Amino acid sequence: METTTIKRIALIGAESTGKTTLCRSLAMRYNTLWVPEYAREFVANSNQETSLEDIVAIAHKQLEHENELAALANKLLFVDTEFILAKVWCEDIYRTVPTWIEEQISAHQYDLYLLTNNDLPWVPDPVRVNPQRRDYFYQLYLKELTIRQLPFEIISGRYEMRLYNAIQALQKHFPDLS
Repeated sequence: METTTIKRIALIGAESTGKTTLCRSLAMRYNTLWVPEYAREFVANSNQETSLEDIVAIAHKQLEHENELAALANKLLFVDTEFILAKVWCEDIYRTVPTWIEEQISAHQYDLYLLTNNDLPWVPDPVRVNPQRRDYFYQLYLKELTIRQLPFEIISGRYEMRLYNAIQALQKHFPDLS
C-alpha cells in the first residue's frame, strides 16, 4: 500500500486579508480539506478578554484540529493560521511568548506559508480589532518568515486574482500538483 505524505500549507496574514476565503477556495480547487481558525470560534463564544493562557489553549486546539484533518486530507491540507501568528499576538498584547509556542514554530513547520498581503479592503466583523494595524502585523509576519528562512510566498491581488496567484505559488513549490 502506498502512503501519501500530506503537504501542509499555512496561511498567515493580518486580519481581513482573505485567509479564510483563500483556504476554503484552495481546498475546493484541490479536492481536499482545510482547517478553520479556531481562535475565531473561541473569541466569538467568549464574553471576556483573552488571556495569555487562552492563546496557548487556542494554539493547542488548533493543532489538534489540524492533526485530525491531516489524517483525512487529500495530498494537501490548508491551515487558516499557525504558530507564528500566535507568537506575534502574544508579543503584541502581553510582551512575552510562552515557551511552548516558540517551540512549536520550530517543531511544526509547514511545507509552504502563504502570506496574504493587505491589498483587500477591510471588512469588519465582531472578532476583528485592528483595521489600522494591518501593515504593522504584515511586516511582523514577513520578518518572522524571513528570519526563520521558511518557504513562503506573498499572495496579493483582489478576489479571483488572489486565488490564481496562490495556485501559481503552489505549482511553483509543488510541481506535481494537477
